[in-house]
Amino acid sequence: MKRLIPFLLSAIILSSCASTTKNMQRGNYDQVIHKTTKKLIRKPRAKDAEAMDRAYVLANERDLERVAFLEREDNPDYYDEMFARYASLKERQRKVRTVTPLTIDGKTYSYEYVDYDAKIIESKNKAAEEFYTNGKKLMNLALSKADFREAYYQLKRADEYGGHKFPDIEVMIHEARLNGISRVIVVPENRDPHIGIPQIDLEHLVALDTRGLKRDDWTEYHFKHVDRNMEYDYEMFVRVLSIDISDNIEKESKQDYKRKSTTEFDYALDNNGNVMKDTAGNDIKIYKDVAATMIKKERIKTCNIRGEVEILSIAGEPRGSIAKVPFSASSKFENLSYDLIGNPEAVDAGTRNLTKQKPEPFPAEAVMVKQCIDAAKPAVQEIILDTGNTYIN
Repeated sequence: MKRLIPFLLSAIILSSCASTTKNMQRGNYDQVIHKTTKKLIRKPRAKDAEAMDRAYVLANERDLERVAFLEREDNPDYYDEMFARYASLKERQRKVRTVTPLTIDGKTYSYEYVDYDAKIIESKNKAAEEFYTNGKKLMNLALSKADFREAYYQLKRADEYGGHKFPDIEVMIHEARLNGISRVIVVPENRDPHIGIPQIDLEHLVALDTRGLKRDDWTEYHFKHVDRNMEYDYEMFVRVLSIDISDNIEKESKQDYKRKSTTEFDYALDNNGNVMKDTAGNDIKIYKDVAATMIKKERIKTCNIRGEVEILSIAGEPRGSIAKVPFSASSKFENLSYDLIGNPEAVDAGTRNLTKQKPEPFPAEAVMVKQCIDAAKPAVQEIILDTGNTYIN
């Protein structure tokens, strides 16, 4: 164990060094700075200080060269990047200042403080203005929901960067949001001409929690026509095509049992008709054979549902059916009951307990349909999830 501890410590140090080297080679300088400053706070070591210093110099060179180019270019498309670069320079400086100035092995690590705030504010304001201009232009020229969605994101960034300084931006964001949403009406249908399904059960089939259907939250699912003026982009039909309910099935099987009774007996008699005695003087008893029959009764009734989910585009192009996915499910009523005919002593206690299971009446057709719809609901929900996330734009 004493030999193992130094080995493990060496392995950890080598692994840490390897990680730092890889990050340096890949240009992940801020990752190196993050790790080395944490180590230097705990225990100053020359290797960590040297790695931090090199990463800090290289990262700053890269960002300063880039912002110098962007400032000469003065392209509004790059104002956001300029802001991000200056913010990185400031954050990087803050991190190294938590451990510097630092002197290790006669070498001092210290960096001149640079105030980046003016550049950050300038580039942030320029970025806000550019996002606002782009968002407003997209709103005016939008031809599709994708245009409104992009306008929404641009305006949200403008509001975030501008500190809510644009007076009309909240209204524009709200309008972009409303125009960017795809609306879907989900309609349950019963296409089986032989079996009626109560409306409440059909609604239950599609009564889903839709919060997870679209991660970007650009889709609304409606399960009722609550507003006649509402315009929908998609229709999703959840159709029950057929429901097959079996006849009432009853099965019966028998099992015979036979054993010696523990309570019923006859006395053993000699040739003279007298009760015979054993060597201890006790009466000799001959226990009787007892028999019983256990009757097992099975009641079975099944229901099978078959359907499909179809999604149609009714506003965008191309219009018409986009996808059609089948679903099926089944439910089963099964009841076991037992009757014992004959002497209960012929069977053991466990078997006798089965007679406590009494017969239940066959469920009504409506009950079987409801149970089958409950069984189908998870499959329907999964299909709506998949088709919604795949086909709805």
